[in-house]
Amino acid sequence: MEGYLKASTDLFKYESGGGWVEFRWLEGLILTGGGTFDGQGAKAWPYNNCLKDSNCKILPTSVKFTGTNKTVVRGVTSINSMFFHIALVGCHNFKGSKIKIIAPEDSPNTDGIHVERSSRVYISGSSIGTGDDCISIGQGNSHVTITSINCGPGHGISVGSLGKYPNEEDVSGLVVKDCEMTGTTNGIRIKTWPNSPGSSAATNMIFKDIVMNNVSNPIIIDQSYCPSSTCSSKAPSRVKLSNIYFKNIRGTSSSEVAVSLECSKGIPCQNIYLEDVHLDLSSGDKDKRSTSLCSNVRAKFIGTQIPPPCY
Repeated sequence: MEGYLKASTDLFKYESGGGWVEFRWLEGLILTGGGTFDGQGAKAWPYNNCLKDSNCKILPTSVKFTGTNKTVVRGVTSINSMFFHIALVGCHNFKGSKIKIIAPEDSPNTDGIHVERSSRVYISGSSIGTGDDCISIGQGNSHVTITSINCGPGHGISVGSLGKYPNEEDVSGLVVKDCEMTGTTNGIRIKTWPNSPGSSAATNMIFKDIVMNNVSNPIIIDQSYCPSSTCSSKAPSRVKLSNIYFKNIRGTSSSEVAVSLECSKGIPCQNIYLEDVHLDLSSGDKDKRSTSLCSNVRAKFIGTQIPPPCY
């Protein structure tokens, strides 16, 4: 893939939830060459109304991989996607590196790389600045490793949202390390919906050696996630979170609450570890200190803890 490929701005040409460029059921695909996929998203973003309209047409993902095995993606660029930049659904043995992703901070649902129902996924050495999650790990994933990602602007690196639909599969074996977040609205975020229609789990996840630069919510577990105003139910999330490690997370927080662990009152979080966390306020205000919040969790704190632990 060389040169510069532009998407059509005629939205009637795309199926709802499909991809602009889509690779399906392939083995051994290598996508490289330094080219750019331009989704021309600015023309489509005004039509992104899914938060208000549940029957909306989902805009196309720029580059979508469905059911592929042994895929390599290296040295390509995606800009201004209409919806997600890159999505992996039901893929196995995927290696992505030297990927560049760019969209404005206010572009809606322009997740950099979204991974769902996939295994043995390795994403490394990439730069992602967009309007939503730099990388989002959806349901049904196992053995996903993310290393050396520069993220910002955007919403950070997220697990979820989980627990919105029936029959969701578990998430396990996630490693995120050696990453840097700059000016993002979250750092590492785990988000699950309240009133989940089914029960599922997210377990055995490690986040380590991560630098936060002026990040709001550097470490956040939110088990009452609801981005629209349609969540009237007070029923707790039924996604069980356990065996989650945050290790050597350092830098600055733009929000006073630097560590927020808000777990489900129906299924409290188990075995949450924070080791060597040092997050000062980016304002540099000597009269204020960063703080932490906990609910429905007994976290274990080891080593340096700034902000001080919450119990």
